[in-house]
Amino acid sequence: MGFAFKRPKKRLLKADEGKREAFVAEYAALREDAGQAEARIFFADEAHFRADAELRGKWVLKGQPALVHSNSPRYGEKASYYSAVCLETGEVEWMELEGNSNSGTSVTFLEQLRRKHPGPHRIIWDNAPAHRGEAVREYLRTPGLDLRLVNLPGYSPDFNADEAIWGWAREEATGNLCLGTREAVQERGGNFLAGLANRKDAVRRRCRTVLQSRAQALQLNSQHDSSPQANAHPTLALV
Repeated sequence: MGFAFKRPKKRLLKADEGKREAFVAEYAALREDAGQAEARIFFADEAHFRADAELRGKWVLKGQPALVHSNSPRYGEKASYYSAVCLETGEVEWMELEGNSNSGTSVTFLEQLRRKHPGPHRIIWDNAPAHRGEAVREYLRTPGLDLRLVNLPGYSPDFNADEAIWGWAREEATGNLCLGTREAVQERGGNFLAGLANRKDAVRRRCRTVLQSRAQALQLNSQHDSSPQANAHPTLALV
């Protein structure tokens, strides 16, 4: 009857499309500014990976149940990470997190990012409490920092390229596995994240989001609108 079985995705009703559209223009301008300043743009976020099985799609023989064994480890058995991805270079920086994230741990990660990737930086992330606070404000007052933090519009995880890193990790490292202990999660998660250093082309391809597509379309439309008409005198086209 024309229907197809699909796994649903969330449609975030609290997202403000006007603010999202304005951010597309801000991001397009940020890319131009970063190119002139020879700055790297990183998308950053945090994520948790629990020791119990996170169910993903899997292939099974027709008529057979899709089962994943679980010994029900406690909720606190988890590994947590920061990561940041640069779409222009395919670089991924990551840091294992002890306990919960806060403004102090965010500063620690920003310091690591700047130490391993020297130069001006533009960091795009959401407006979570850990991304603000006194520790972050104090860090931004560091002389010669040349770092700019840019907040995504609310309820816009589809704009954050770093979300793809977490989905990828769950697909390859932890999906459909009950690892049982935090140490086992750390081993698989850490190995996956470390291995991304050798997969830069795949990072650039997999982490591209709707934000890049919309910004590119906006820039192309802007260039088209500003170009002289084919049958118009160049001077008149500027009037």
